[in-house]
Amino acid sequence: MLNPIEGEIFHVDKPLHWTSFDVVKRIRGILTRRTGRKKLKVGHAGTLDPLATGVMTIVTGRKTKLIEQLQAQTKEYVATIRLGATTPSFDLETEIDATYPWEHISRDAVNKALSRFVGEISQVPPAFSACKIDGKRAYKMARKGKDVEIKPKTLVIDQIELLECNLPDIVVRVVCSKGTYIRALARDIGEALASGAHLTALRRTRVGNNHISACESVDDITKRLETEQIIIPEEQ
Repeated sequence: MLNPIEGEIFHVDKPLHWTSFDVVKRIRGILTRRTGRKKLKVGHAGTLDPLATGVMTIVTGRKTKLIEQLQAQTKEYVATIRLGATTPSFDLETEIDATYPWEHISRDAVNKALSRFVGEISQVPPAFSACKIDGKRAYKMARKGKDVEIKPKTLVIDQIELLECNLPDIVVRVVCSKGTYIRALARDIGEALASGAHLTALRRTRVGNNHISACESVDDITKRLETEQIIIPEEQ
């Protein structure tokens, strides 16, 4: 039994190519229709890029007050990074703009470079990001070809583990704080290896204690929201 107005928290496995807003829109659409409330609050606790998949926390009703608290939870990602080339967006959203040697890189060199990013670090977010500059989203300016200057942010990376090393591709597991851009981390890892790098795949596998294995697919949550009994409190 669901009570979307008092508040529900859903953990969804965001599909590839969907925006975070696409997931919110799907859930809001079903719940507003089923509750008859056109102004039902629905939000998410942490954006995922369209080219990323994985854990997305959706919050409804009065529990949207918890979004800031939920966003502050530790996150875990599995990222595939290609060394030897860069893109303006630091991922596959944009085309390769430069290539670099990568043949000098070894597994030991990768592990040594990764160790430099554990702990408190300073990171410059990507221009293709939701960061605001003078009230405008950076990605909107970047996509118009405008120069975007974003100040570095301090964040914490608890763990980085090398899962696979099939050069020039590496797969890493990252446990980090709120505000970490894995695309920017890929860029910085490339620079640390005297090369370039960009992200080719990203999956958020955990937010707080919520693991990807416990998340619902968009299809599954759609079916549940359409069929499960819903409590609709009287309007006050």
